[in-house]
Amino acid sequence: MAHLSITPAAASQIRQVLDERGHGLGLRVSVKPSGCSGYSYVLDFADEQGDEDVTFEEHGAAVYVAPEALEMLDGSEVDYVSEGLNRFFRFNNPNVKDQCGCGESFTV
Repeated sequence: MAHLSITPAAASQIRQVLDERGHGLGLRVSVKPSGCSGYSYVLDFADEQGDEDVTFEEHGAAVYVAPEALEMLDGSEVDYVSEGLNRFFRFNNPNVKDQCGCGESFTV
């Protein structure tokens, strides 16, 4: 069974954004072919659970993953970080073999 963990910082951000939106179940994560290294993460908010979504819950927040992305995301940690003026979700993904210089795409 695939595993994905959610840090307290990521869970807090997910809950905060859902509260501000006034609806939603959690963060939806998928991957798509893109960028100079092969794949990129696609983030959205899940307003309903898809029939085949796999749900990971931790620290009071949920992340919904499309089944086709499970193998690439298995073992990943979803974090929320601040770097200077930038704040963003970061994936600490042990499956990544290489990524582009800007960090937008990766190879597994």
